[in-house]
Amino acid sequence: MSVYKAEYIWMDGAEPTQKLRCKTKIVKKGKEPPIWGFDGSSTNQAEGHASDRVLKPVFTCPDPIRGGDDILVLCEVLNIDMTPHSTNTRAKLTAVAEKYKSHEMWYGIEQEYTFFEGIKPLGWPDNGFPAPQFGYYCGVGADEVFGRDIVEEHMQACLDAGLMFEGINAEVMPAQWEFQIGAGDPVTVSDHMWIARWLLYRIAENYGVSATLAPKPVKGDWNGAGAHTNFSTKKMRESIVACENAAKALGEEHDLHIANYGDGIEDRLTGKHETCSYKQFKYGVSNRGASVRIPWQVAVEGKGYIEDRRPCANMDPYVVTRLITNTVCSREK
Repeated sequence: MSVYKAEYIWMDGAEPTQKLRCKTKIVKKGKEPPIWGFDGSSTNQAEGHASDRVLKPVFTCPDPIRGGDDILVLCEVLNIDMTPHSTNTRAKLTAVAEKYKSHEMWYGIEQEYTFFEGIKPLGWPDNGFPAPQFGYYCGVGADEVFGRDIVEEHMQACLDAGLMFEGINAEVMPAQWEFQIGAGDPVTVSDHMWIARWLLYRIAENYGVSATLAPKPVKGDWNGAGAHTNFSTKKMRESIVACENAAKALGEEHDLHIANYGDGIEDRLTGKHETCSYKQFKYGVSNRGASVRIPWQVAVEGKGYIEDRRPCANMDPYVVTRLITNTVCSREK
């Protein structure tokens, strides 16, 4: 019998930050991956006396790890009556994206993360700290960069999976990296981001390394980790006035966004290390100390996109793109 392996991937009910879960189903070739189920009582998505939850495939792509005809299957979690589970943030995004589809929202997300080996960042000395931040950002050399083999393998896997993968770079803190997903509509970019995260974790397993999305992985004078979210509507791509209005709209809902941009945001958005304090909102051209940055080339060309610098690395892209879409598009005239 000819079969393929389908790796089902979903977000659990962990609080305050959801985790990824996965399991494998053997499917006959020629058949689509079917609706499946799992024990929700083991993922904080059900109680033991009524533990069944449903996995509904919503996005598939080639499995670059297993290869061949095997696939990755991103799923929404449903209740047994086929309604979205309370932890299903994708369903809420799809409704908002459909409501405002005429605005033609595009997103690009910069995902920062940090490699850990045991209890310390990869490559850090067993006692004390590495040299202060300076040479690590976009650095090269064994004394500046840690984990490049994993990063390169992850990049190739994302490309082989057909994700909207735009690039990589070493970040300001040693053992910290970034990759970018986009540009596309909010649902597609968010789906691709979750698969890219899963591939990162899965590939790092092979090296005995963990990749954390903690927003402040090391206390003290070290950069945090964010998920800077770039976006534009059709009108923003035609006028800088629309870009400025979008930034102002985000300011009007600052508290709502801060409350949903990732646990631990107050540790990262301190006003230092290229951040604006979470207690304050401001925007500006080429200002990485602002809540929202208008890139210099947008100011020069008079049109384009803006960057919300507030989301933490551990943010849920379904939540962040839903909030931005709703906040900006509901005010756009």
